Amino acid sequence: MSVERKPRRPDVTTAEIVGGVVKRELFLTDHDPRWAEAYAEHERRIRAALGPAAVQVEHIGSTSVPGLAAKPIIDVLVTVADITAEEDYLDQLVAAGYDLRVREPGHRLVRTPELDAHIHVMEVGDPLAEDYLLFRDRLRTDDADRALYERTKRALLEQDWADMNAYADAKTEVVTAIKERARAAVSEAAGR
Repeated sequence: MSVERKPRRPDVTTAEIVGGVVKRELFLTDHDPRWAEAYAEHERRIRAALGPAAVQVEHIGSTSVPGLAAKPIIDVLVTVADITAEEDYLDQLVAAGYDLRVREPGHRLVRTPELDAHIHVMEVGDPLAEDYLLFRDRLRTDDADRALYERTKRALLEQDWADMNAYADAKTEVVTAIKERARAAVSEAAGR
């Protein structure tokens, strides 16, 4: 029997980008094995700062996929019991050296001052958190989808983008198609 969780307070209803939209140079580099080491250091910092409040800590994004070219930014997914209970995690992450960048419904993002790591905080069971892992795992195991995703990113980087969010939004169609194939593969494997 599952117990329905009640958030401590209503979540935010709008997206707040702390510091406003910032244009950054976007580029890809070949996969670097040191990204796994950088992730491990962020995981250590996050777990030390949050203790049991960090229910799950996972390396996500392109730097988590061996063989995939990526923007050299480590993406980390942290799940917490209640996204509205910022007192359980936000001040602790700031004290560990991360800066608050985004506060939006169901998602908080902190990043390093060097802009080389993005820590995505979401609630346990959030379908978007599960999608991050589904997408990562598909790219780790499917050569064709990994190559498609890299080609898409390279083609998009030939354009000028107002910010990283616009670039990310432009990948939506391909990302959605890859996730659909991943879900179908998971369903098929479960049916065996």
